Amino acid sequence: MENREKSFLSEKANILIVDDTIENLTLLSRMLKDCGFTVRPVPNGRLAIQAARLSKPDLILLDIMMPEMDGFEVCSRLKKDASLKDIPVLFISALTETSEKVKAFEVGGLDYISKPFQFEEVKARVETHLKLSRLQNELEQQVQRQVKEISESQMSMIFGLAKLAEIRDTDTGRHLERIRILCKTLADELRNTETYQSIVDENFCRRIFEASPLHDIGKVGIVDSILLKPGKLLPDEFEIMKRHAVIGAQTLEVVQDHFPNNEFLKMGIEISRSHHEKWNGQGYPEGLAGNQIPLSARIMAIADVYDAMRSKRIYKTPISHHVTCESIVESAGVSFDPELISLFTNLESTFDQIWIEYLD
Repeated sequence: MENREKSFLSEKANILIVDDTIENLTLLSRMLKDCGFTVRPVPNGRLAIQAARLSKPDLILLDIMMPEMDGFEVCSRLKKDASLKDIPVLFISALTETSEKVKAFEVGGLDYISKPFQFEEVKARVETHLKLSRLQNELEQQVQRQVKEISESQMSMIFGLAKLAEIRDTDTGRHLERIRILCKTLADELRNTETYQSIVDENFCRRIFEASPLHDIGKVGIVDSILLKPGKLLPDEFEIMKRHAVIGAQTLEVVQDHFPNNEFLKMGIEISRSHHEKWNGQGYPEGLAGNQIPLSARIMAIADVYDAMRSKRIYKTPISHHVTCESIVESAGVSFDPELISLFTNLESTFDQIWIEYLD
């Protein structure tokens, strides 16, 4: 087993050696080649960074005292590069001062090899850190697989739950599928704006895709005589229908009590409660206005109205894409966030394509 492990390390490992002294490069290269490693020697920090970006090494042996850019600076730059920061860095130097050793670790070094070099020490430290790096990578991959499995399982349950609420309304068709894509499309566009760059990131876009199907989950609490009425609701009936926003939010809040730090549930609650709020404060259930309305709900409001207007219902015929877009744009600053509507105008044809692709 031990021989197979060492063979695996030596066959796969690519080691970058950085030292401005040719004798040191030659000696270390010979030592590591004798161990079976692939070796790339470079004489300075600038070339080291270029070489690492060109072909990512499995481990770097890095001298400290070099002209122009010393080893501390090289290591700092590597650790600031997202694509290179996980490369194990072992300093090679005759470190004697404690402060220098501390600095080596502070800038991201994992270990150091003392000069003059001893074959057994070089071999042992390199193999140890390669093994640790591989184990860490395997652990991260395993965690990612488990998270993906949990996420997929969670999404299946959530979508099923939302479908259970929707299935009572026989006219909704593929509404949930369209809604989640429309919301994410608008969120992705928002991500590129200066105003929301710090708020809308990849995680936000993923969460709104996952949480948006929960927007009408509260309809499970609305009686069939109102939910399925084939005509315009009377004022008192509409008041009952409006309760679905609160019912949905309260249902998710019960779950949130058990998972208080779950960002997905937080967004689901925001969307469920507030997607019928209006920018001018005339919506429901709380009469929120402007930026008081959660961003996720403001996005949802546009997607929901677009889909509702274009869909056929017992009590109405479908409205064309062009007329739907005109109506939504005219409602900027009244029903909808004006900045979001500005982005919506750039996405009108995309919304139409999505709607056609997921037609009932």
